[in-house]
Amino acid sequence: MKPCVIFDLDGTLCDTSADLIAAANAAFRELGRDIALDHDRPEDRATALRGGKAMLRLGLSRLGAVDDDEVDAGYQPLLDAYESAVCVHTTFFPGAREANLRLREAGWATGICTNKPERMAHALMTELGARQEFDSLVGADTLPVRKPDPAPLREAVARAGGDPMRYVLVGDTTTDRDTARAAGVPVLLVGFLSPVAHLEGDAELDGFHEIETALSAVLPLAQTSR
Repeated sequence: MKPCVIFDLDGTLCDTSADLIAAANAAFRELGRDIALDHDRPEDRATALRGGKAMLRLGLSRLGAVDDDEVDAGYQPLLDAYESAVCVHTTFFPGAREANLRLREAGWATGICTNKPERMAHALMTELGARQEFDSLVGADTLPVRKPDPAPLREAVARAGGDPMRYVLVGDTTTDRDTARAAGVPVLLVGFLSPVAHLEGDAELDGFHEIETALSAVLPLAQTSR
């Protein structure tokens, strides 16, 4: 079996923030709320990568107290809007796609583990022309549990044909860090859209050109999955 690298998707491999914010703004219009998130605002971009309900809460909080029922009411319209325009502005972060291809050429298995619904993640990677460049893709609804439960990460490794004793997660949030910790494996953190130094990963990547060096440093930390 091959050593394995599993990537988070939103905020790690790809900048999906503009398309996510557009979907949130469509949901606000559906709710009849005169509020819009702004992709030029760092807080809004960072919140987009924490999920649909986080975006809805942020926008509604700017109008006053947040009603959980209204957040729930806006969630499905947000998902519908996003699914209909999943790859309008989304791009890979610089060097991400090239780094994945280098790893595969060097004998690594690679995959994706995301808290985006699997069909949306598959559609996005297909529209980007890159789905075939990853050995596995596990989404929020592939299993009954999602990150930070370690099961989806382990499933992504298994589907990629990776070695269950030699794998690393690359991510950008506390969810990714906690997932790796729960699995007992190293985590590399990227901070393209929000700072990650405070998350205390095993290494921080300033760019994907550093990934081989970082993997060499942290892979001895990999443990047998518990």
